[in-house]
Amino acid sequence: MVDVSLFQSLSYIAVAIGVCVAAFYYALNLRGQRSNRRVALTQSLIQNLNSVETLKIQGELMNMEWSDYDDFERKYGSDYNLDNYTKRMHFFYTFEAIGDLLRAGMADPETLYGVTMMTATGIWQKFLPTIAENRRRYTGKDGWSGFEYMFNELVRIRSKRDPDYVWPKDGIKYVQER
Repeated sequence: MVDVSLFQSLSYIAVAIGVCVAAFYYALNLRGQRSNRRVALTQSLIQNLNSVETLKIQGELMNMEWSDYDDFERKYGSDYNLDNYTKRMHFFYTFEAIGDLLRAGMADPETLYGVTMMTATGIWQKFLPTIAENRRRYTGKDGWSGFEYMFNELVRIRSKRDPDYVWPKDGIKYVQER
């Protein structure tokens, strides 16, 4: 004869197995959603960075010239040239956000490499003297740390893809060791 406690034990086991299966399914579902969000976010960033208007702004920024930080501020600072400041901050804040997303694993570094390598590294190198001085005067070393993280990731990927690639080419260390 079958004991009632056996049926009760079997039902507990069945419930436990059901909970485990549900948890596993939920975890798989979350993983898929995260992957989909990561792809959508990366595509959105790519569209933003590859617009004709954004590329024109990049060209303007790369053609800027200054002799030192004070000259830079007189020519391009927010108090004197709001239009240039806004264009510059468009890139800086975008790359800051991308760097933070990369650090959090929310953006795909390999995809972003293909789209932003030249732009992000070029702008970082162009403006590093002003970033370094801005950090010294105002923000501390956390200023633009997301942008710096993105730059380092792009250089890391470049070095991995091209073992002959040497950074920095001119012997000047562009990024702080953290």
